[in-house]
Amino acid sequence: MGETITQDWIARQREYNYHRTPDRRVQTPEAALTFVEEIGFCHFWPIKGVELPNLFHAIAGRMRPVPMKHDDPDMSKCWRWKDEALSERQWYYGKLLRRRATLISLELLPSFYACSETLDDPDDYLDEYRAGMMTVEAKWIYEAILEHGPLDTIRLRRLSRMSARSAKSRFDRALVELQLGLKALPIGVARTGAWRYAFTYEILPRHFPELPEQACGIRRSQAQRTLVARYLDNVVATDRKMIARVFHVLGWTSSELEKTIGALLNEGLVQEMAVSGPGHPQLVSTCALEQAL
Repeated sequence: MGETITQDWIARQREYNYHRTPDRRVQTPEAALTFVEEIGFCHFWPIKGVELPNLFHAIAGRMRPVPMKHDDPDMSKCWRWKDEALSERQWYYGKLLRRRATLISLELLPSFYACSETLDDPDDYLDEYRAGMMTVEAKWIYEAILEHGPLDTIRLRRLSRMSARSAKSRFDRALVELQLGLKALPIGVARTGAWRYAFTYEILPRHFPELPEQACGIRRSQAQRTLVARYLDNVVATDRKMIARVFHVLGWTSSELEKTIGALLNEGLVQEMAVSGPGHPQLVSTCALEQAL
C-alpha cells in the first residue's frame, strides 16, 4: 500500500482528462475524433453511477445535466457530429458499456472484439443460436441484415417480421443484444419514418472487415489488461466494483478481473493506495501519478 492521495487531486485530474475545462473543450468534429482516440473509449452521454468520460461533457467543457431542449448548442453539436461520422469508419459507435451509447477508438476496438463471444465468420451465428446464446428475435434481425445488407430500422423491422406495434419492445431489445455482442452497429442515418430519423444497421465485421484478423492475435487476458489499464489512465483512480460495473457487459468473471488487476499491479502500471476520507483503497494509474509529479 502506498501513500495517501486525495479526492480533490483525483477530481482535478479527471477534469483535465475528460476535457471538462474551458480551455480543453472539444470545439470541432476533428477535435471530437482526437478526444475519442486519446481516451480510447467513452460514453456518448453521462451515465449516472458510472465513472467514465463522455463526449457531451467534453463538448460542453464542463460537467452539466443533459438538456431537454433539442436546440441546446452543446447537444446539437454532439448529435450532429456523431451522425455525420457514422459512415466514416473513424470510430465505433453503438450500445455497449452499461448498455448505453459508447464510442470506441479504432485502436482499442480489436481489444473489445477479442473479449466478445463473436465468431469470425458471420455465418456462424447459428451455432450461437443453437447454444442458446442468441434470441430468436436477434437471429431474425441478424439474418435480415446478412441477406439484404445495411438496413434502416423501418425496413429492418419489416424484413425481420417485427413491424407490428406489439413487437417494438422485442425488436428494440434484440437490436441492443446484437450491439452488446459486437455483431451489429449503426452506420448511418436514414431520413425515414415518422420522425424522418432512423439508424441504418450493418453487420460489424462487414463494416470493419479487418477487425476479426486484428483481434485474432489478441488473447482475451491481454485484451482485458489493455482495457483496464486505459480505463484507469483515464479515470485516474477507482475501486474494483466500478471496474466490474463498467465492463459488466463483456462477461468477465470475478476471477478474470482479479487476475487482470493482479497482472497490472505486478507490471507496475497500477498501484493500490489509500485515498483521504472514508472508503476503501483505490487502484491508481501509475501514469497519472507520474504526470502529476
